[in-house]
Amino acid sequence: MEGPQSVSLVLLLSLLLPLGPPWHTAAQRCPQICVCDNSRRHVACRHQNLTEVPHAIPEMTQRLDLQGNMLKVIPPAAFQDLPYLTHLDLQHCQVELVAEGAFRGLGRLLFLNLASNRLSVLPQEALDGLGSLRRLELEKNMLEELRPGTFGALGALSTLNLAHNALVYLPAMAFQGLMRARWLQLAHNALSVLAPEALAGLPALRRLSLHHNELQALPGPALSQAGSLARLELGHNPFTYAGEEDGLALPGLRELMLDHGALQALDPRAFAHCPRLHTLDLRGNQLDTLPPLQGPGQLRRLWLQGNPLWCGCQARPLLEWLARARVRSDAACRGPLRLRGEALDALRPSDLRCPGDTAEEDEEEELAAPGRPRSPPGAPDGEDGAQPCPRPCVCVSESRHSGCEGRGLQTVPRGFPNDTQLLDLRHNHFPVVPREAFPGLSHLVSLHLQHCGISGLEAGALAGLGSLLYLYLSDNQLSGLSAAALGGAPSLGYLYLERNHFLQVPGAALRALPGLFSLHLQDNALGSLAPGDLAGVQALRWLYLSGNRITQVSPGALGSARELEKLHLDRNQLREVPTEALEGLPALLELQLSGNPLRALQDGAFQPVGQSLQHLFLNSSGLEQVAPGAFSGLGPRLRSLHLQKNQLQALPSLSGLSQLELVDLSGNPFLCDCQLLPLHRWLTGLNLHVGATCAAPPSALGQRVKAATAVFEACPGWAARKAKRTPGARRARMKGRRRGTDKVGKQRGRP
Repeated sequence: MEGPQSVSLVLLLSLLLPLGPPWHTAAQRCPQICVCDNSRRHVACRHQNLTEVPHAIPEMTQRLDLQGNMLKVIPPAAFQDLPYLTHLDLQHCQVELVAEGAFRGLGRLLFLNLASNRLSVLPQEALDGLGSLRRLELEKNMLEELRPGTFGALGALSTLNLAHNALVYLPAMAFQGLMRARWLQLAHNALSVLAPEALAGLPALRRLSLHHNELQALPGPALSQAGSLARLELGHNPFTYAGEEDGLALPGLRELMLDHGALQALDPRAFAHCPRLHTLDLRGNQLDTLPPLQGPGQLRRLWLQGNPLWCGCQARPLLEWLARARVRSDAACRGPLRLRGEALDALRPSDLRCPGDTAEEDEEEELAAPGRPRSPPGAPDGEDGAQPCPRPCVCVSESRHSGCEGRGLQTVPRGFPNDTQLLDLRHNHFPVVPREAFPGLSHLVSLHLQHCGISGLEAGALAGLGSLLYLYLSDNQLSGLSAAALGGAPSLGYLYLERNHFLQVPGAALRALPGLFSLHLQDNALGSLAPGDLAGVQALRWLYLSGNRITQVSPGALGSARELEKLHLDRNQLREVPTEALEGLPALLELQLSGNPLRALQDGAFQPVGQSLQHLFLNSSGLEQVAPGAFSGLGPRLRSLHLQKNQLQALPSLSGLSQLELVDLSGNPFLCDCQLLPLHRWLTGLNLHVGATCAAPPSALGQRVKAATAVFEACPGWAARKAKRTPGARRARMKGRRRGTDKVGKQRGRP
């Protein structure tokens, strides 16, 4: 067969034959312990007690199921021979470590399941190489912390599941890089604190699941960073109150779930900055009344089932608002007795009577008011078999939460259920907390005493509170604390003392708290930090001293807190960086110095924490000068640098900060002349938005420093720099380097 016909036949055969390699060849047969589906290019090696990824899996495999094995460690480049993988299932594999670069080479992977393993940490580059990944399952592991940058390589990710882990804190920029993430699942953790910028960098996020955590208050500033949220799930958190001051501002929010928490009060403007809110779920809380809500004009569904609503005259505004705003609700009356079980929206305003309207009503109020005792005043309930609860309070057995918030109490009430875990006594008036003020509450975890006018705690005030983890004493009149006062709560981890009258750190009292994790002393009147102030707090991780009058942090003042990770000294009176005081803090990750009158940064200002620091805040500090070596030593780990709103006209090159993910230079009056050329060069090679603009000369006013090329072209060295970038110059340099290397090699080879 010759001539044109033979050529045509060859071309036809080439079109009919597959271009890529076959599904599996004789040299790449399906491993015996696995099941291979040739038609769908799936391989399953489930529950085979494998301790490593099996070899000889066909190269063209697209779906690989290894769940139920004993891999324990995923080594670097573990799947490099499977470049066509789109789905990888590693759940229930007892994985304890994912090495850096474990998934490099899997550029086509869309789905990765690492759920139900034993991961306690994810290394910084563990997920590198997964640029196409759409869904990542990490639920039911033992993750205790998230390091900023962990998810930085997952630019295409849509869903991230971190539910059922052991997270207690979300740091700033925790999810940096997830530009397309739409659903973030963080439910069933132990989250109690979200950094204000924890959710920054999530422009596409539509759904956030934070239910079943330990959030004590609505973290409005953090949540508001996720400005595109449409659904927010915050149920099963121990909130007791939500108000406008919580700062929740989500213009696109449609659904808000606050169900099964501990809400006892809701401010009318709590959701004033959520104008598109359509559905609000408040089921299973402790609300006995609810004001008409102001702001969410599109609200159409309000779920209130399971709240002890009292359908007296105080419920009339709510009933009228529901009708006027056309809001559908499932609210039902808990009392008075004649209305118990009635749907609120089926009643008329005249049905909602005030006490004293009739003799019958008075009798019903006496017999049936929720949370009100049938025993004599001052005595606890319980004689008739009911759960004990002090007269003016509400005790909910299902959630083990008790509260007397805003009841005008003059003394600390007694007689709460012994299994109470959260006790809310805010907005009362107890000048002194007496000895053994909380008898029988050995299971108490969280105690709220904010806004109570407290000026002192007597010795033994917290006696018997061996399980207490959170103590809120903010917004009181305290100027001191004694070790004897706190001695009954040795497990205390979080101590909130903001907005009191402390002139110095209560160091003696802190010695009674060996497990203290977080200390909040913001907005007091502290003048300095001296050696010994933090003696005995070896476990301290977070120290908040913002908004005081601190002029000096002495060398050694922080030395006892060697595990310190967060130090907030912003809004004080520091005139220089307390460099010597930073000695001995090898774990420090975040340093807040913004709002101090620093003016200048000296060489080596942050050298002591250079190997650990990840986030540095120097904004609004009046900075006019930064020495060339001010940031020396910070290169290895620094992720974010905040220098905005200062008075900087010049800034040295920051080329040593090679791992930066966020730089903010906005609001500085940069003088774009030859002195700024090194910064311009550095910005030119940086793929980040930094906000640096020229304030002078007039020809460059308002231009970005990075783009103001015309200003810098006349500078000495500009032409040489430009020449270095040309291909010919690069080839010449490479050739010169090779010659030099050859010459050195010959010299080393001589006897």
